[in-house]
Amino acid sequence: MLSQEEAELVRASKTQVLFRKGDNLTKQGAFASYALFVINGLAKQYIEGDTSKNFNLRIIKPGEFVGLSAVFTKNTFNYSSVALTDCQVFLVEKEAIISVIKQNGQFGFSMIKRYCEQNANLFDTLRSSMYKQMNGRIAETLLYIDGLKTESPEIFQLLSRKDMADFAGISTESAVKLLKSFEKDGLIELHEKDIVVVNHKELVEISKKG
Repeated sequence: MLSQEEAELVRASKTQVLFRKGDNLTKQGAFASYALFVINGLAKQYIEGDTSKNFNLRIIKPGEFVGLSAVFTKNTFNYSSVALTDCQVFLVEKEAIISVIKQNGQFGFSMIKRYCEQNANLFDTLRSSMYKQMNGRIAETLLYIDGLKTESPEIFQLLSRKDMADFAGISTESAVKLLKSFEKDGLIELHEKDIVVVNHKELVEISKKG
C-alpha cells in the first residue's frame, strides 16, 4: 500500500529488536514514541491492576501491531505486554506512521480497521467479564486459547494456571478447581501444563450460558 517514498520513510524510522521470553514489549503508563509490529513470536497483552492482580486481554501473534493506541490517542501505553516466547519485533516511530496515514488513505484505512478490530475484541472481553459466571468465563478462555493451537501447538504450555485465571478474570484457585471439574466431566484432558479440549461443543454451550 505504500509508495516508494513512504516505504523509505517507514524503513528509516524503524528498529528491529529481539525481545527474549519474559521481556516486556510495552509497560502500562510508560511513554510511547513508537508502535510495535511483531514479526515472529508470541506475546501476552494485559491490564495491570492496583495490586498484583492482572487481567489478560489477548495473545499477540506475528503480523499484529502493539501500541496503536499511542499513535491515535495519548502518548502512553494503555496496557502492558510480555513475550511468551522470543519475539522479533519492529519498533516504528509513531510520527512516521502518522505521516504516512495522512498521505495514504488506503494505508490509513487499513490501520484504523486493525485498531477498531482490537477494540471490538476488548469490548467482547469486557462483556464476558461483566455478565458471565466463572464457569462460562473459563470455558470461553479455553476455547480462545485452543483456537490458537493450530498455529501454535504449544500455546497452553506457555501459559500458567494464573495466566488462565487472569484471562477469565477469576482467582487462580477457582481456575484450578474449574479445570479439574471440566476434566472430571470429560470436557478436557489435563497433561501437566498442556490442555486438550475433548468436548468442544459442550464447552461452547457452557460459554454461551455462563
